[in-house]
Amino acid sequence: MIEPYSDDFFMRQAIGEAQKGLNADEVPVGAVIVAKNQIIARSHNLTELLNDVTAHAEMQAITSAAESLGGKYLINCTLYVTLEPCVMCAGALNWSQISKIVFGAYDERRGARRFDKLYHPKTEVIGGLLADECKDLIQSFFRNKR
Repeated sequence: MIEPYSDDFFMRQAIGEAQKGLNADEVPVGAVIVAKNQIIARSHNLTELLNDVTAHAEMQAITSAAESLGGKYLINCTLYVTLEPCVMCAGALNWSQISKIVFGAYDERRGARRFDKLYHPKTEVIGGLLADECKDLIQSFFRNKR
């Protein structure tokens, strides 16, 4: 059983969002943003639906969370995302001053961790949570596209 309000619990919520993306023929990346143990934003990639290369799950979730909080800063919030954020999303997360980022699968080709100091200095970053499940979703999507 998964403990409520644990990192595993919230990452499973992000995986559920990624599954919604997969069902919509989007690259299956899902994200949730949590404040005070409550999900305040959830999203998945919408790049195909919106015909917008910036409509990554993280970007959608940042916008939704800021709206929910009534301000642009996500201090004391945690992002759970199924794939390591790209450089674009890392930049937006830096500007948001989010306190913590927990991601699932590592992105060897486009992940932000390849670069130093992309995130806000006070942001804690944890990678690899439920990585195999997150990676399997992405790989199955691309396998079916080939």
